[in-house]
Amino acid sequence: MNLLPITIDPIGIVHSARKYRYETSRQGILAGETQSVIELLPYSNFEQALTYLPGFDRIWVVFQFHLNKNWKPMISPPRHTRKKIGVFASRAPYRPNQIGLSCVKLEKIDGLNIFISESDILDGSPVIDIKPYLPYSDSFPDAKTGWVKNTTDEIYEVVFSEKALAQINWLYEHFEINLKSFAKLQLEFNPTDNSRKRISKNEQSNTLPYYTLAYRTWRVIFDVDETTRGVLIREVYSVYTESEMQDMSNDKYQDKQQHREFVKIKSY
Repeated sequence: MNLLPITIDPIGIVHSARKYRYETSRQGILAGETQSVIELLPYSNFEQALTYLPGFDRIWVVFQFHLNKNWKPMISPPRHTRKKIGVFASRAPYRPNQIGLSCVKLEKIDGLNIFISESDILDGSPVIDIKPYLPYSDSFPDAKTGWVKNTTDEIYEVVFSEKALAQINWLYEHFEINLKSFAKLQLEFNPTDNSRKRISKNEQSNTLPYYTLAYRTWRVIFDVDETTRGVLIREVYSVYTESEMQDMSNDKYQDKQQHREFVKIKSY
């Protein structure tokens, strides 16, 4: 077969609070109500192309997995099975042509800015195309799902203590560290699985066992209630000791100043 190369030009770019792959949900429907924005390119007549789109609740967004440079024929899915599966039998980003497809909720349109939620698309992703979602032709609720189980039966409810929420909000407001999204993504499925996640169990003689989730140089303390399928995020702490924070000559991750400011806050 003689197939000619295909040239595709982006029509816009996604702006999102989720900048890293480990911050975004595996599916857009699990991402919550946090809004992202698709900014379409100017001077391309896209204003007319958006005519009547505001009448739809959901849209399909075709985009590029711009952070992936290589593709993999076999991948290890994050849940449902321990076996490796073919990338074409998954929605993993390691695809031959880096093309992603996500059905997102359309919130509003303002000029060339399309506001969306329930999106798993990372910040900076080039957008290739937009299409309306049509329930009568796009939804097949009785279709078989192969190796994928019914995920709604496996979801844990992740909640945050007042202290943890204050800490997480402070880190996001001051340094754009999105621990809330990261914790929910990591812990809403199999929250004690330390074979695929940076999770450790901590036993204490006078209290219930608790778990630690690692995020770069931050640690998230949480409890798991298997009866109610609930996860409680208790608090966040720095991995650095006080003496390590003072040694600015050895700052491999360039973040010790963040930690020094964090431990000074007394509002939580």
